[in-house]
Amino acid sequence: MPSPSPPRALPAPGPWALVLLALLVSLPLALAPGYFSHDELQWAARAESLRHVPWWPAADQFQFRPLTFNLWMALSRALFAQPQAFHAVLVAWGALNAGLVCAVGRRFGMTAWGAAIGALLFVLSPYAVYVHGWVGTIADLIWVSAALVVAWCALRMTVAWQIGVLAFVVTAIALLGKEAAVSIPLLACVGVVFDRARRVRWGAVVIGSGLAATAFVLWRLPALLHAPRDGVAYVPSLANVPMRWIEYQLFTPIIGRMEASTVFLDGVLRWPVLVAIVVCIAVFAALWRARPVLAWVWLAAGVASLAPVLLLGQAWNHYAYAYAIVTALCLATAWPMTSGWRRCALLAFGVLSVLHGGFVMYRMVYVAKVQAVFSPALVRAVDGHTAVDPLRLRVGDGAKPWIFERLTHEIPGIGTRVVLVETAPDYVIQPDGTLTAARTSLPTQ
Repeated sequence: MPSPSPPRALPAPGPWALVLLALLVSLPLALAPGYFSHDELQWAARAESLRHVPWWPAADQFQFRPLTFNLWMALSRALFAQPQAFHAVLVAWGALNAGLVCAVGRRFGMTAWGAAIGALLFVLSPYAVYVHGWVGTIADLIWVSAALVVAWCALRMTVAWQIGVLAFVVTAIALLGKEAAVSIPLLACVGVVFDRARRVRWGAVVIGSGLAATAFVLWRLPALLHAPRDGVAYVPSLANVPMRWIEYQLFTPIIGRMEASTVFLDGVLRWPVLVAIVVCIAVFAALWRARPVLAWVWLAAGVASLAPVLLLGQAWNHYAYAYAIVTALCLATAWPMTSGWRRCALLAFGVLSVLHGGFVMYRMVYVAKVQAVFSPALVRAVDGHTAVDPLRLRVGDGAKPWIFERLTHEIPGIGTRVVLVETAPDYVIQPDGTLTAARTSLPTQ
């Protein structure tokens, strides 16, 4: 009798299959019936009166992102009234990025399953979920997509000068989306140091993207250093670097936190923080035992992806979008090289990351449902009120104050006519966003 043929292994999904999987797992974000924060509402109002943002900045303009702002306004004019359609655009964009992550992983030499799992781990991470679920993160989608395109092309192309020209052009476009694109040449420097087989290609990327980034920074440096900005969160300081780095490291394994800036909200010696510290140290040790170069790449590429924002006074989830890619690919690469406690460490981090991403997704969809009820009710209730005689709202029992602080913050035509109070309100905000009249002469909204 002929010997039975061995069972065929399940084929790993390729980049396009990853796009479909990413769309599927992100479906709740695409179906969200409302919006997450004030930015979407502000830019939708601006889009009604402003046709475009100038492509040449004023000398004292701090944020210069004409590609992002013009795209945002165009999408707002077309899609704001249909939140699900707006969210679907961002979710689809994020899914394409997941496909690129898979393709880049394969070009780096990862196994098909390793690249696929790394891409899924990325798209389900709390950082990626936050970006794909909030319209206010278009800038991060732009520059990280550009970085992935540069990496994918550099891993495919062989002619150095062509790689350099492409890197220059793509990085210049990315810089019009967000200043954080200066991380692209920094990430390429990591390739020069650790990817010896393709050192010439990464060197071409460093030169091309570095020229674009250097020219941009020199042009914008006076405004970046001295232009007025909103609050201390945007004031750069070297003193901020250690704390920002620690917050971005520890946020992923702490499931119950919505924002990276709240990692130490309840103190340092709390069990979620202590568990996150142990898990992160164990992951580093596991990467080191798998291959020391992986541990160094995780650190170096992590710093490179976060470099522009480590100086800032506050951590934000969307700032670590590229860092989520670095982490996912490093962990997925190390998995087949490890066993025992090392696999347990990688698995623990991966499970906590996915659970945390699920928590963030749930909260973002919840806020979207509340906004879909609250904002129309607010528009009706605020009619007839002025900045001198504002509408007085109290956050009711069970409602989340931070949601309504955001949804009433500097909204054109509304923000100055609304105030949140503790006593003598006109309306009480219910957990679902409805407004209950606090006086019998007022109708419930």
